[in-house]
Amino acid sequence: MTDERRSAAEEPSATEVRGPEEDREAEIEILGFEGDPEAEAGAAEAEAASAAAREIAELRDRHLRLRADLDNFRKRVERERDETRRYALAEPMRELLPVLDNLERAVSAQGQLEDLRRGVEMIARQLADVLERFGLTEVPALGERFDPQVHEAVAREESTEVSRPTVVAQLQRGYWLHDRLLRPAMVRVALPVEGAEEAAAADGDAPAPSVASTGDEA
Repeated sequence: MTDERRSAAEEPSATEVRGPEEDREAEIEILGFEGDPEAEAGAAEAEAASAAAREIAELRDRHLRLRADLDNFRKRVERERDETRRYALAEPMRELLPVLDNLERAVSAQGQLEDLRRGVEMIARQLADVLERFGLTEVPALGERFDPQVHEAVAREESTEVSRPTVVAQLQRGYWLHDRLLRPAMVRVALPVEGAEEAAAADGDAPAPSVASTGDEA
């Protein structure tokens, strides 16, 4: 009986028996390397901050490059615009040079007055052809109904031969450039006798001049 008690006292209890794994876990827990949430959170925050700093630096570099490219593009566009404005008339000027050459020849030419007149007429037609190629067209005037949008009346007269205000003489030609009016035609307008005063009042001009005496007046 005494031997049995001695054997039971010498045997370790179940709670005192620990294996190698438990010893290592106890050691790790003592050294403080396991389950430290604050340390893990700090490391994650540091890594996130570093990544954010790198991204910010990349975005800043990209912004600076784009800004430099935009400045270069703006300068190039301004330079091209200045060159276009400066040399926009290069082609028309080149086309007009032969006209200028012919005018110089006409000035230095010697001959009959009629020959000189024909030469000037040829030069005028040449100039008109050049201008027409660049979109210049004449405003129709003579015989047309008076249009204050394209005609400038500098004189008027009464006439029994017209039933509406009509251009009867062109003192200076008017011109279109494509669809834009460059200069109105300077004209003399004939008004119907019965409507001359009403037309003058409507236009806000001075009264129309009276028709020259024909011997039919009382």
